[in-house]
Amino acid sequence: MSDVHTLPAFAKINWVLRVLGRRPDQYHEIETVLQTVSLHDRLSFSTTSDGEIDFLCDDSSLPTDDSNLVVRAALELKRRFAVSAGARISLEKRIPIGGGLGGGSSDAAVTLLGLNQIWQIGATAADLNPLAAELGADVPFFLSGGTALGQGTGTRVSLLPETPPQHLLVLMPNVTVSTKTAYESLNAPALTTVCGDTILSSSRESGRFDLSDLHTLQNDFQPVVLRSHPEIERARTALLKAGASTVLLSGSGASVFGICENEGAQERAIQAVKMEAGWRLFPCQTVARDEYVGRAILSVGSG
Repeated sequence: MSDVHTLPAFAKINWVLRVLGRRPDQYHEIETVLQTVSLHDRLSFSTTSDGEIDFLCDDSSLPTDDSNLVVRAALELKRRFAVSAGARISLEKRIPIGGGLGGGSSDAAVTLLGLNQIWQIGATAADLNPLAAELGADVPFFLSGGTALGQGTGTRVSLLPETPPQHLLVLMPNVTVSTKTAYESLNAPALTTVCGDTILSSSRESGRFDLSDLHTLQNDFQPVVLRSHPEIERARTALLKAGASTVLLSGSGASVFGICENEGAQERAIQAVKMEAGWRLFPCQTVARDEYVGRAILSVGSG
């Protein structure tokens, strides 16, 4: 077995998430502004000569077979680039599961990036993007990180100018949100006919976002999720009372994040937030694209 190489897999938040309507394939057309943040999992990689993918995780609630996105990413990369070597992959899970923070997608993208390097495939991000899109809606975003616009089902990613650095508090209440139910609750109009013609009169228009004012951000899921999950509403209120200037749902939940004016305000909010049983609090900062890409260069550890 080769040296062990370790990479962070950063979480994301959604500065904006708009659901424009339903597509003929029954997926939803969305427009979202994504942002990587410093909360992260850790993935360790090493090559093996037996050709197998061996995956370990410190969270026993996650599967370790090919139903896990990490394993699927490794197997598909190996198949598409005809790699004979195997890999041993270890995941330290820190991003809360079911929080709308993209942990599974980030882990899958970093698996592509990490194995691309240790297997010496030499693929570019553009080469990896189609595979990433097949793995999941947020996976292509995590090939580059920073601030980006996601369109379509979220797999069409365009880089945006970086937002100013922000100090954040992510609060994960003890609740589970069904993404399927959240979409159904929106009652979004159909975007197209079965023939694929756009129904402009019933489709929501794509918008332009002013990221210079983070107090005007929006998430279409927030009203319906807060209405059906009072504990998430309590978490949002707790962050506001603790001094966060803006609090928004990430993805379809269940986590909410608060924006703090500076590091001092973040520290004061950590002390002030009133926690309920089972809630978890994660102080973090935004991660710009240059830093994200820089951290994606493999570091060698002792294993």
